[in-house]
Amino acid sequence: MTADNSWLPRASCDASCISTGAAAADQPVVVAWRVAMRATFAVLMLSATPLLAIPMPGRSHIQRGYCRLMLRCLGVRITVSGGPIRNLKGVLVVSGHVSWVDIFAIGAGHARLVRCPCRPRRVAALGILARLMKVIPIDRANLRRLPDVVGTIAARLRSGQTVVAFPEGTTWCGLAYGAFRPAMFQAAVDAGRPVQPLRLSYHHRDGRPSTVAAYIGDVTLFASIRRLVTARRTVIHVQVQSLQLPGTSRRDLAARCEAAVRGDVSRQGHGHALVA
Repeated sequence: MTADNSWLPRASCDASCISTGAAAADQPVVVAWRVAMRATFAVLMLSATPLLAIPMPGRSHIQRGYCRLMLRCLGVRITVSGGPIRNLKGVLVVSGHVSWVDIFAIGAGHARLVRCPCRPRRVAALGILARLMKVIPIDRANLRRLPDVVGTIAARLRSGQTVVAFPEGTTWCGLAYGAFRPAMFQAAVDAGRPVQPLRLSYHHRDGRPSTVAAYIGDVTLFASIRRLVTARRTVIHVQVQSLQLPGTSRRDLAARCEAAVRGDVSRQGHGHALVA
């Protein structure tokens, strides 16, 4: 990260993390064919993106199918395990943050269109997709506006919208991760709405942990996409954890959700989980 402020979330991940989780390279001809096929289908999918904004019956399922198809075009497969994703209104969905791919992975498994707080640079890079997903910009250099963002999220939760937040505050490589910051959880507490923790992990097709999709530091969106489409196959495991009631403390809620996402049962909270 380039920010000098010590109170900003900052990942220690760099290019060495990506090389650590890299896979063996294929023959150039194979890679070129793979990239050509994936790029062609991805462009076709992007051309259909405006259709997602048209109100129609079963729109949420169409959006979920779109996310799955887009992941396939990029060479990504997704598996979902754990409890069922409850199709409730007004749920705050939280997970660790590795990549821009996270939002497609969550959208592919969730029946409702997701809204996601995101840094302005990332919003601009995602373009029309960010607007369709109703991304809420967060200016990390001006966190005095954070209460306004929290208020916006709380209002959307009260109106029955699903909002996805990444409480680490920045992206990590997937081999390492950061602590969950409690700020975003205040929205769930204020709105009195539950939180759905998801555990996302990236793997090569042989099961080894992968950093191919990592979108860290000053890596450009183009470089991230290029690395993804040249890889043989990336598999995202999405594990659905127990739904968490908001309670009255954002710090306790953040700790419970972090424990659920990391699989650390010793840090579970005080009996506020709804077992799926």
